[in-house]
Amino acid sequence: MNKDGSKKMILLVDDDEIHLEITKNMLEQHYEIITARSGSEALEFFTKAIFPDLVLLDVLMPEMDGWETFNRIKGIGLLKDIPIIFLTSMEDASAEMHAHKLGAADYIRKPCDPEDLLNRVTKVLSLA
Repeated sequence: MNKDGSKKMILLVDDDEIHLEITKNMLEQHYEIITARSGSEALEFFTKAIFPDLVLLDVLMPEMDGWETFNRIKGIGLLKDIPIIFLTSMEDASAEMHAHKLGAADYIRKPCDPEDLLNRVTKVLSLA
């Protein structure tokens, strides 16, 4: 919860509608969830002065992948402190290492256990 008693906001970014719905269902009891189906759609939220407390970001997306989306978000001074967790089906250990080198708050593989996802999201938000 935020200081004003409202739920913390999470921006889910994934081009797969099914993954968006599954993840939203896992978290919506505890957090306010907004969704974007692309990196460019995610960036539009920020131009509208909508600033989530956390971003859950897929890596494998057409046009603008998660790596580029991450770099664009972190490249905007006002947004650099918003924690970003990569939530992806990529199982490549080098991708996870790359995510941590970039400064990602966490790297979670899909499909994920709902309780594990909630715990990891809660932990990152408690540190933010």
